[in-house]
Order: sequence, then C-alpha cells, then structure tokens
Amino acid sequence: MIDSVPNVTTQEDVPSASHPLVSLIIPTYNRPDALKRCLEGVANLDFPREQFEVIIVDDGSEQPPDSVIAAFTGRLPVHLLTQTNAGPSSARNTGVKAARGWFLAFTDDDCVPDRQWLRILIDDLLKHPDAMVGGRTGNLLTDNVYAETSQMITDIVYGYYNRDPEDARFIIGNNFALSREQFLKAGWFYDTFHLPAAEDREFCDRWHFHGYKMRYLPDAVIYHGSDLTLRSFFRMYANYGRGAALFYMLRAGRGSGGFITEARFHLHLNNWLITPILSQRGIVNRLRTGLLIGLWQFANALGFLTERVNLRKWDRRMSQ
Repeated sequence: MIDSVPNVTTQEDVPSASHPLVSLIIPTYNRPDALKRCLEGVANLDFPREQFEVIIVDDGSEQPPDSVIAAFTGRLPVHLLTQTNAGPSSARNTGVKAARGWFLAFTDDDCVPDRQWLRILIDDLLKHPDAMVGGRTGNLLTDNVYAETSQMITDIVYGYYNRDPEDARFIIGNNFALSREQFLKAGWFYDTFHLPAAEDREFCDRWHFHGYKMRYLPDAVIYHGSDLTLRSFFRMYANYGRGAALFYMLRAGRGSGGFITEARFHLHLNNWLITPILSQRGIVNRLRTGLLIGLWQFANALGFLTERVNLRKWDRRMSQ
C-alpha cells in the first residue's frame, strides 16, 4: 500500500510501472446501461492509459456487471470488485482499499466525464497535493424537466458554497479527487450513510474541520445522467433530507457546526432562486420550475424530520 504522495510536479515524474498516478473509483448498483455509458466516457478521457486505473465496485447488484466490464478489456485498465449491498460510502471505501494510485478520483456510474476532466483535476493536484479538488456537475439529460431542475438546484448550492473557488466549501461526491495520503488523514467515508445522500457533505465538512483546503475547478466537468421522474425526483430529495439529519448529528458530535449554521442558506434561498426561475421561457415553465423547487424543499424537509425521529428512537433504544 502507498504510504505517502511523492514530490511530483508533472505527471511524468511518477513511475507508473510501480503504481499508477490515479485510481478512479466508481461505485455501481443495478445500473448496467448507465455504467456502460460512464465507462465509454472514461475510455475517451484525455489522460495516459498507463497512468490511471479504474476500480468498479459493484454494491450487490441483482445482476453483476461482469459483461459490461468485459467489454472494456483492452480499452481500459479496469478492475471489478463486489460486495454485499451497503451503500455508496461503503463501496467507495472498498475501492480505496484496493487502490494503488497516488491520487484518488471519484465519480458515479450515472455520470460521464468530459474528456479533459481527469487531466484538469490531476494537474491542479500536482500543484496543490494537500488539497481536495473538485469540478462542476452538468446535466446530461437536458430534455428531462426533473433533471434540469435538479441541475438548477446543484448550481444554486455551488454558487452559495463555492463563491471563492480557492476556498470551496462543498464538492459533490461524483466529481472530486485528492491524494490517498490526505484521504486517510481525513478519515474514510462514513459507512453509516447507506443511502446516496449527504455522505459527500459530511466528508467535505470533516475535511474543513481538519483545516484542509478545498479547491473548486469549474472547468473539470462531469455530466450527470439521472433519468428522473416526478416520483424519483421526490424520493431523491427526501433521501437527501434523511442524509442531512445524520450529517447534522455527526457534525454536532465533533463540534464543527450545527443546523443553524446551514440555515442561512435556506433563509437566503429566495435571493438565489429568482434569477434561474425568471430565466425560464414562458409563464408555464416558470410556474413548473417554481413548483418543483417547492417540492424539493418539501421533500427535503420531510426526509429530514422523518430521519430525526428515527434517530431519536434509535438513540433511546441504545440508552436503555
């Protein structure tokens, strides 16, 4: 296993024969078509093949993606790991344990990277090896109103938390990279997050709690391709709310902040929403977007309150 990050200034300084420069870790669960699309994007990356490896962690899919992986043999240095279903946090940790790279990069199976994505992240890491770097997430499905609204929400969140790109506060888990050494110092992803919700927020908050720097690189683009419906849109943000309840509990436990600290975002949300809603063409689109934004807030609050009740019940049982 790698103990430290080498003193490097260019990609060519790293001896790839012993270890690749980068381990790209991708958790997957029951999305073989999306995974295939993701790997096509990875295969088209403008990055030397001998300097990175791809680690796919199957999180207990009903049908393991062996055939998808096999189709990329010879095109990508790809490895498949399997585990019992435990959520994306656990799957990412499994990938890290097997990683041989000096740097770790993360994305998800429903994402497609821009050709320059990995090069931009790693070039910046070579200059700032103690930092965590992350890029912008775009919407791959521009004809899906729910995906477009979700993209609008992502843009609002990034606009609020990453106003200073050299002192960013939050990077989504499908688009970031850091040294393996710094990852181990900050601590692994919390396996307590079984849902794909808020585990990245918790990791970013813990990163800042340790005093480490985070850099936002908007030119490092990942395209997210989640084919949302009204039902899945609501469920996704309700799950985010559930994850937020656990996040705030962990955050309060280590003394890095509480709910009031983050409440400023929601208190000033209207100021951030006016421009994107008004930018929609026609009154129907504006009304629909406004309603979906309201649904986001309702689903998030419902999930948060539901999980808070569940956590309190669990806490009472543990204390008996």
